[in-house]
Amino acid sequence: MVEHLIDVERVIGSSPIPRTMKTLTVLGIETSCDETAVSVVRFDEAKGTAHVLGNTVHSQIDVHAAYGGVFPTLAKREHQINLIPILMKTLEQAGMISNAAATTKEQKIPAAVGEILSRETELLEAFKRSVPSIARPDIDRIAVTIGPGLEPALWVGINFARALSMLWNVPIVPCNHMEGHILAALIENTGDASAHFKLLGENIAYPALSLLISGGHTQIVLMEKAGSYKIIGETLDDAIGECFDKTARVLKLPYPGGPRIGALAAEARAQGIKLATPLPRPMLDSDSLDFSFSGLKTAVLYAAKKEKELTPDLVRAYAREIEDSVTDIVIAKMRKAIEGYAPGTLVIGGGVIANGHIRTALETLAQECSIKLLLPRIDHSTDNALMIALAGYFNRNKATDAGVPLKAVGTLPLGPRI
Repeated sequence: MVEHLIDVERVIGSSPIPRTMKTLTVLGIETSCDETAVSVVRFDEAKGTAHVLGNTVHSQIDVHAAYGGVFPTLAKREHQINLIPILMKTLEQAGMISNAAATTKEQKIPAAVGEILSRETELLEAFKRSVPSIARPDIDRIAVTIGPGLEPALWVGINFARALSMLWNVPIVPCNHMEGHILAALIENTGDASAHFKLLGENIAYPALSLLISGGHTQIVLMEKAGSYKIIGETLDDAIGECFDKTARVLKLPYPGGPRIGALAAEARAQGIKLATPLPRPMLDSDSLDFSFSGLKTAVLYAAKKEKELTPDLVRAYAREIEDSVTDIVIAKMRKAIEGYAPGTLVIGGGVIANGHIRTALETLAQECSIKLLLPRIDHSTDNALMIALAGYFNRNKATDAGVPLKAVGTLPLGPRI
């Protein structure tokens, strides 16, 4: 839950927050898709601040590029390979171990820990060589993503978190990936150090509307109060990020397509390049708050097939029109949601919000409607473990122990659909 969010004084200086009974240190683990990430964040509830002690994200983009998208079984294997080195690097950043180099000799672990990791054989072997030699770090909770996402990938993170929880006797908090994206927008730099943040709470006017746009999700979420989420609009087919990737593939652009579409669209605007025939804006004028992007993808496919040659300028023109179509739809739906629910705050999350054109359009919409807009930092918009540590902190009272089974839920909802 998010009841304890408060907007109070800033952290001064760059020194770590002193370890007191008022602080809670959370180890976050994120493996929902193709980023392997671990973070250690110390929260000071009295001050309403968060200090990122360590934060590491490893992207698998290069591994999956040959497939034109994320290959689930390969993602699972990569998480097994990467989790231990990333844990070690993050704990070293946090000053919780002096040397991140793994030993080459297997060490004994409790049988129950081995059983938890029995299906992650590569991870288990690396775990035995490294983790038992680490003194229990000064953490109070282990937060892990249990969904939504790719279930084979989710299971690796869940089992890893349970193994650490059992070995170190630290409570574990199951977290919703999409809530993490919302919470990533509820922190802002203090201005004193990049790793110091204040938590925003009292200055958030409810109800709030959250727009979640990523490779796998496009949702409009009503937040009537802190921690309460209701889905009021969502994609009926492709998510925005998925649409970008699929249309980029039609244009023979490399994976991931979203960043490339955005870069080429910006070039087209700067050079005054436009597509002669506009692409459709599916469901733009419908009364529903739902989205549909499969028609846009299909329109690009058929239009591109009719072209004699996809010249560089023509590809730029298509990229601009694709981005314009998506942006027009997003703004129309959000404007309709604002008219229907009269929110006091807009909260935006998900990897697609790194797109500069969509980001600027939402800023303009918020200004026109005189609504406070909360956007995550660009480096916090894509999948990361900082947002999972945040979710672990806000849901800390839901912690359980490693003996309680957790389940990966690929389609885990953030809340009910209304």
